[in-house]
Amino acid sequence: MAIARAELQPAQPDHSTVISMRAVVVRRGAREILHANWQVRTGQRWVVLGPNGAGKTTLLKLAAAREHPTSGTVKLLGEQLGRVDVFELRPRIGFASSALGEFIPPNEQVQDVVLTAAYGVTGRWREHYDSLDLSRAQALLNQFGVGDLGGRTYGTLSTGEQKRVAMARAMMTDPELLLLDEPSAGLDLAAREALLQTLSKLAADPAAPVLVVVTHDVETIPVGFTHVLLLRDGKVVAAGPIDSTLTAANVTKTFGIPINITAFGGRYFARAK
Repeated sequence: MAIARAELQPAQPDHSTVISMRAVVVRRGAREILHANWQVRTGQRWVVLGPNGAGKTTLLKLAAAREHPTSGTVKLLGEQLGRVDVFELRPRIGFASSALGEFIPPNEQVQDVVLTAAYGVTGRWREHYDSLDLSRAQALLNQFGVGDLGGRTYGTLSTGEQKRVAMARAMMTDPELLLLDEPSAGLDLAAREALLQTLSKLAADPAAPVLVVVTHDVETIPVGFTHVLLLRDGKVVAAGPIDSTLTAANVTKTFGIPINITAFGGRYFARAK
């Protein structure tokens, strides 16, 4: 029997898929803390939303190649965890979290906090940086509104300033994927709104990497984010385009109490019924 020419062509890799999680399970002892399927594609901006203890940070650590699943398959930027050197993969992924910030020496100069991301270290030692590195670090600090803090030490910054510096650091390697864990947590109203404006500008930039932001608060979803994943007790409640997925029914199921959702000016607001 003749074989059609198309059948002879090898399967081509799907370069549009940035994150692929299939039947992923993470266990701690006998406890299953995450069981999820999830796919993120080029150009998308995702929010991962759920209550405390829902498994959001665990999901993000998998996406950052900083944790491996107990079972299932995780592919990041075309590479499968367990079959790739994560130290080569991680520079392609920007990751900012409060836990990572705890490893930054408080006496480290802010400019060096950003620069050291180029070597994947915290705390400058004997690395060499050229003028292009210095220029990029300063440009990123400017982009996140802390360009005048380069000479300050990290420990003297406010919580909001530290979060902005951490995001500048996460962008230092020009990543293809940017992951932010609770970026607005602990901020006052002014600092929160300023940060959300920065993230909205980043979301609107077609040259920006794929974005994933973890939060437990509907009101901290930046304008311009396209998709949402809702988690409860380590399981996916719903995932998809934000306009059709962030519904009162889905949010009620996610948080366990009756919730009304309203939208205004691209922002979302939640109130208990």
